[in-house]
Amino acid sequence: MQSKAATADEYLKELPEDRREAIAHLRKLINKNLPKGYVEHMGYGMLCWSIPLQRYPNTYNKQPLGIVALASQKQYMSLYLFGTYSDPAVEAWFNEAWKKSGKKLDMGKSCLRFKKLDDLALDVVTEVVGKVTPEALIARYEEVRAELPKKPARKAKKA
Repeated sequence: MQSKAATADEYLKELPEDRREAIAHLRKLINKNLPKGYVEHMGYGMLCWSIPLQRYPNTYNKQPLGIVALASQKQYMSLYLFGTYSDPAVEAWFNEAWKKSGKKLDMGKSCLRFKKLDDLALDVVTEVVGKVTPEALIARYEEVRAELPKKPARKAKKA
């Protein structure tokens, strides 16, 4: 369910009340705990937090380098923790902390899925969103990009 909302407030107004409360609460926690340098915006039909292109324009897809996203899907809500997946040490910490929380981890390839706020270990979520600074995310992004195989140069067409 991609939203066409242009602002976070518009996005929240579109949601059913129970989801609006959950998403608004998570939004508040994310905004409070993210390191300085990230900005909130709408992207891909969901709430996103990223490094602005003015600060770091060198992304492969010319889109801001994202750290967190939050969405209301058809069957559940999703919390995308890109910073967690980008850093093996943060991911290991996250998995151990979640395990200790006693909450069931419903995690897809790139997101946590939840139906209600109580499904989440909120203390773990708030701590993990604060673990990756913009500088660390940029450094990890550049490290990973440097490890990718280089595309061969295109041959010039014969006239």
